[in-house]
Amino acid sequence: MLKALAATGWQRIGLAFGLGVLAAAGQAPVGWWWLALPAFAGVIRLVARADDLRTASLLALFAGAGHFAAALSWIVEPFLIDVARHGWMAPFAVVLLAFGLALFWMAAGALSRFARSPALGFAVALAATELARGYVLTGFPWATPGHIWVDTPVAQIAALIGPSGLTLVTLLAAALVATARPDGAAAGAVVLALAAGFGLWRLNLPEPAPTGLTLRLVQPNAAQEAKWDPSNARVFFERQLAYTAVRPLPDLTIWPETAVPYLLETSPEVAFVIADAAQGVPVALGVQRVEGQQYWNSLRVIAPDGQVSATYDKHHLVPFGEYVPLADLALDWFGIGAFAAQAGNGYSAGVGPVLLDLGPLGQVLPLICYEAVFPQIARELESRPDWMLQITNDAWFGTLTGPYQHLAQAQLRAIEQGVPLARAANTGISAMIDARGRITASLPLGQAGYVDVALPGALPQPIYARFGEWPLLVLLAGAGAGLFRSKRQGSA
Repeated sequence: MLKALAATGWQRIGLAFGLGVLAAAGQAPVGWWWLALPAFAGVIRLVARADDLRTASLLALFAGAGHFAAALSWIVEPFLIDVARHGWMAPFAVVLLAFGLALFWMAAGALSRFARSPALGFAVALAATELARGYVLTGFPWATPGHIWVDTPVAQIAALIGPSGLTLVTLLAAALVATARPDGAAAGAVVLALAAGFGLWRLNLPEPAPTGLTLRLVQPNAAQEAKWDPSNARVFFERQLAYTAVRPLPDLTIWPETAVPYLLETSPEVAFVIADAAQGVPVALGVQRVEGQQYWNSLRVIAPDGQVSATYDKHHLVPFGEYVPLADLALDWFGIGAFAAQAGNGYSAGVGPVLLDLGPLGQVLPLICYEAVFPQIARELESRPDWMLQITNDAWFGTLTGPYQHLAQAQLRAIEQGVPLARAANTGISAMIDARGRITASLPLGQAGYVDVALPGALPQPIYARFGEWPLLVLLAGAGAGLFRSKRQGSA
């Protein structure tokens, strides 16, 4: 491996890594798309001008590693909750995650050598492998190139071709610039201008009819290291009760993920305490649900009479965070059950996405934390939701980048589906997001409080919500057929 790196050239390896780091500046909360775009162009040009397949692959690998190491630096935060026990693992987590995800970039770099234009070939191949990253091994579509546009009009094309389509547009524009030809740069500018023009047009369309409903988003600001401490748990619980009881009352109060430190199965009186505080208003909240030796990370709705009127169990769990892959097999084969869901030490997965019928509040798609990063979840439903509800505990993600990136992806989900999304986060950022992905009200990170928000209306169903990845797959297939059909002399 060292010989291969030396043959590639340490300066080029370092340049690729550095350009990847610069490209990460486009991710939230920085959002410097104007720096990320030329950085992507630099990566594409570097890979396209590589001498051979091995060099192109290694340069793409290190560019991806730089990008993910910078964009996902928040991954160290869970290991710092208990530094004495877990702190030593933090550097390994960053390195392994960064280079593991960069393997998708490496594959795209290798494929680019078979294209008529290595620059455009790398852009199309990387868009395809980034799409695959959202599905392979349960998927992890975080920090994709297309996310650099979330707070710009360009993001609105996600309503047509989804988040991976945004990535394709981004990389094609960067690849055209990377050709270093005047016509290429002009073509790249035209691509972005058309995308921005569509976005501005969509943002200026008439607003949907308001629902007339008011939601209360409760944010207790429970630090992760204190959240489950018995001496603090009751303080945070009573804080949420106090915010819930404030008049004038909303139509629905929402508490964040795992907001209740008690099991309703063994302490049913807790639901009545919550209902008393809500004074006739239903409360949607995050709980841990238990049945025998199995646990679920759940959302429950407490009706005004204190009864549970609806339940949703999180189905897309965090690997190694909420469960260990194949742990149940290990329990059967080797008697190892430390993290097995059936042994009561990890969460069990729910049956899948569901629509909760909340009566006059509409049909709601619940999303618990990590589930909001997956655009495919809403498409698995048989009917369309009126709005989406995300409850989350972003205290795990620290305070620098993770919570902002998580929020940005929730904004994309609203754009793609054309329905509003209400977000209640333990430490923030709680927000109301309209059907075009705009934040209409929010509570900042690290602040305890609540905010009453008007629930915006839904838009007609966008193309992406109707057809999913198919329009993008057609675009990728067409581009691939043109670029990889036969390699000719000359390259960009």
